[in-house]
Amino acid sequence: MAIKIQIPNSLSEITLGQYKRFLKIQKNETEDRFINAKMIEIFCNLDLKDVVRLKLRDTNDIISVVSELFNDKPSLVSKFKLNGTEYGFHPELDDLLLGEYIDLDNFIGDWDNMEKAMNVLYRPILVSLKNKYSIEEYQIENADNLLDMPMDAVMSAIFFLWNLGLELSQVMTNSLEQEGEQVLTQFLDSQTNGVGINQFTDSLKEILQDLKISLN
Repeated sequence: MAIKIQIPNSLSEITLGQYKRFLKIQKNETEDRFINAKMIEIFCNLDLKDVVRLKLRDTNDIISVVSELFNDKPSLVSKFKLNGTEYGFHPELDDLLLGEYIDLDNFIGDWDNMEKAMNVLYRPILVSLKNKYSIEEYQIENADNLLDMPMDAVMSAIFFLWNLGLELSQVMTNSLEQEGEQVLTQFLDSQTNGVGINQFTDSLKEILQDLKISLN
C-alpha cells in the first residue's frame, strides 16, 4: 500500500510545537536511526509505524530536505495568520513594558518556553492600515496559542533580535573608540535594558546553534 507523505517545503509549514517535540527527542535519544524516524514522523505528520515502512533511500532524501530548511536565515516575518487570527510582530520594541522585556529576556534562550518569548513579540493585530498596524496588549496566558505558529516567524524573530543586538554592540563599540569609557557608561545609564545586552546576545548565540538540525 502506498504511503502518502507531506514533506514541508518551507519553515512556514513547520510549527513551533513540532520543533519543540523534535528537540526533546534529540536531547533524550542517542540512537541516530530512531531520531531520523522521529524527524519524519513529527515534521511530515506521519505515523511512526508508516515511517519504518519507507524505503531507506526515501527516508534519507526526506531527512536531507527537512534538515536543509533549518539552514535558512529568513527575513523578519512581520505578519502571519494562525487559526483565523492575524498576528503581527511588535511594531515598537522600544516601547516594551518592563514586564514584557523581563519575559522576553527570560524565555528567548529557553526552547522549553519559546512560545512565551514569541508571545511578547507577536500579538493579534487589532487595526491595520497599509504597512502599519496596532496589536493587542500583552497577555501572558495567551502563550500556548503560539505553539502553532510557523517556524519561519520564530527563526526570523530570533535573527532579527540577534542583528539588533549586533547593531547595539557596534554603536557602543564605536562610541567607546571615539569618546572613551565615559560615553559607554553614560549610554548604559541612559538605557533601561543596557545592562542585559551582553547576556541577551549570548543567549541568542546559543539559540542559533541549536536551530540547526544535523544530518545523521
